Amino acid sequence: MTVADLINRKTDGRRFSFEVLPPLKGTGTGRLFATIDRLAEFDPMFVNITTHHSEFVYRQMENGLLQRRRIRRRPGTIAIAAAIQNKYHIPVQPHVICSGATVEDIEYELLDLQFLNISNLLLLRGDKAREDSRFVPTPGGHEHTTDLIRQVNRFNGGFFADGSPIKCPGTRFDYGVACYPEKHEEAPNLEMDMARLKEKQDLGASYAVTQLFYDNAKYFAFVEKARAMGITIPIIPGIKPLAKLSQLTVVPKTFHCDIPMELAAEAVRCKTDEEARRLGVEWAVAQCKELYRHGVHNIHFYTVSAVESVAEVARRLL
Repeated sequence: MTVADLINRKTDGRRFSFEVLPPLKGTGTGRLFATIDRLAEFDPMFVNITTHHSEFVYRQMENGLLQRRRIRRRPGTIAIAAAIQNKYHIPVQPHVICSGATVEDIEYELLDLQFLNISNLLLLRGDKAREDSRFVPTPGGHEHTTDLIRQVNRFNGGFFADGSPIKCPGTRFDYGVACYPEKHEEAPNLEMDMARLKEKQDLGASYAVTQLFYDNAKYFAFVEKARAMGITIPIIPGIKPLAKLSQLTVVPKTFHCDIPMELAAEAVRCKTDEEARRLGVEWAVAQCKELYRHGVHNIHFYTVSAVESVAEVARRLL
């Protein structure tokens, strides 16, 4: 069953999905599997796994000069997706991104995924490199998610990127995309950002998952505007509980979302990370309950640095 089928399945229940990161290079799978063990009890619809392609780092040499090296901090997205699927029998959805990858790289990823019987994807552009002021596509790669979608569509149609036919086409990929209730940081305005989402839908995206947000009013307004523009695919809200004091300033900067005044006012009164974590859980529970009251059946949780908080939120909602 595809993720789209799971999302569109008629139910009155409260359903969840989770995002996890591949382990840092060399750290093994123990911590990741502990996260899945912790969250599997809530019967998630699917688990998605982020992708982190190579990036440049600078290391000082003995002579004092800086050496520029390309490294991958979190390799193994496809292998981790297969391991989760085989170990837990939970549908998996690896990210496939433009950033750091050529068209040929992506083609090999699609072949590997097919061999492993993984057919659900989240297609994303990915973040810009740290040293760049704007997103710069890898030479021989894609600039936009829509370009990536077209490649996957060609692959689904039985053709490699160079136009040659695939002799034994496998299972077709079903895919979702990202969307931004407070607009993507690089979009000039929300309307143009939503027009890009409409284009992704028209090219074949089955659903969209939002960037995290803390103000439900912005999500409701976004969905209403999307429907008025002819965007009909499910739009799954993405939630991440605040888990420590530093996130009050880090989260808005990193994810380009506002912290509502009510939450911010309570957060600045917190004296410890544990107080901030409890506040984050209470706010997330209230967010989710309101979303459910408005007819939302599926909520996606971002678990990084917040596994215990997400587990507590899920437990209180079931």
